Amino acid sequence: MSRSSQSTRNPALVAAVLVFFGMVAVIASVQGFEHIGGYIPCKLCLAQRQPYYYAFPVSLIAILSAWRGWSPVLTRGALLVTGALLLWTFGLGIYHSGVEWGWWQGPGDCGAVAGGISTNVGDLLGDLTAKRPPSCTEAAGRFLGLSFAGWNVLASAALALIAFRGALKK
Repeated sequence: MSRSSQSTRNPALVAAVLVFFGMVAVIASVQGFEHIGGYIPCKLCLAQRQPYYYAFPVSLIAILSAWRGWSPVLTRGALLVTGALLLWTFGLGIYHSGVEWGWWQGPGDCGAVAGGISTNVGDLLGDLTAKRPPSCTEAAGRFLGLSFAGWNVLASAALALIAFRGALKK
């Protein structure tokens, strides 16, 4: 059996590849909104990215393990860990969405490091007083009724479902 026909019959490999590229799309989107669109992330926005960064190498292990035919325990374990990390960002997204809608209190120290702060010592104090990091209580924008945190809830739930399904399917 060739590798290409083997890969289409390996649900763990398909799931690992879908999850990896789905995560790449999510992080590329938020980085684009930040660096091209000018949206400055708040503390909770940045926290929601961390599980993705941890899940990248784990999902690559799942891909490599499934592709090379290594132990199914390793492949499934890596997919389960990836799914758990995606559930972590899912929970953070729900929390952040609730803070934005005013359903519960957010962290008292919520704010991000403001972008574009000068390295000129004479200007540093002026920059720090002029630039205000965004509050976690205000959505930077809403698209089809959802904030970035709300979209993260949907994306991470879908990716976690794919990861868990790939890990548990025979």
